[in-house]
Amino acid sequence: MRHAAYIFDAYGTLFDVHAAVRRHAADIGPDGQLLSEIWRAKQLEYSWVRTLMGAYLDFWQLTEQALDFAFSKVASVDPALRSKLLDAYWKLDCYPEVPAVLRNLKDNGARLAILSNGSPAMLEAAVRSAGLDLILDEVFSVDSVRRFKTDQSVYDLVASNWRLYPEAISFQSSNRWDIAGAAKFGCRTVWINRADQPDEYRDLPPSLILPSLEGLVTIG
Repeated sequence: MRHAAYIFDAYGTLFDVHAAVRRHAADIGPDGQLLSEIWRAKQLEYSWVRTLMGAYLDFWQLTEQALDFAFSKVASVDPALRSKLLDAYWKLDCYPEVPAVLRNLKDNGARLAILSNGSPAMLEAAVRSAGLDLILDEVFSVDSVRRFKTDQSVYDLVASNWRLYPEAISFQSSNRWDIAGAAKFGCRTVWINRADQPDEYRDLPPSLILPSLEGLVTIG
């Protein structure tokens, strides 16, 4: 492999963050997509604001708070669905190509890990549910530094624990802001632009842009 380690963001990159709402689409009604988008946006906003304030709460608490806000904004959705949606978030679907791509990289000698805002319990549940626990070498959670991405101490978790220079690490994320953070740290970055979003943070460009993880198998 061209890089010693392939590190993956979890939510939005390996796991579909909108799968929880889709799973209960019939009960939620026509505003499900809006609810899911607000839920995700607030979840991330809270992580950035709390890192700037130095007022850490783990990602599960932020996920709960973000859903409560989404319910307050989308009045058509019954808040009684809260427990069902939160339970579904522990077992999000992974994207279809994920298991095969990770196995291929592993078979070719790469070390594989997740680096995520998720709490250790959230990540353990998601990895086990998707059957990735026997493929990944490690799962790194920001909980150990009590700061969220894009704080540079988060990306250093991999470099320090695995004793690697940043340039030996290939970092994959569907979040452009996350790619900017890893690029600032010095990693090779692959933006998995699943939603075909326009580029931003142009002073911190990705090394590569792919529509899914499948391109890693051929490009490396």
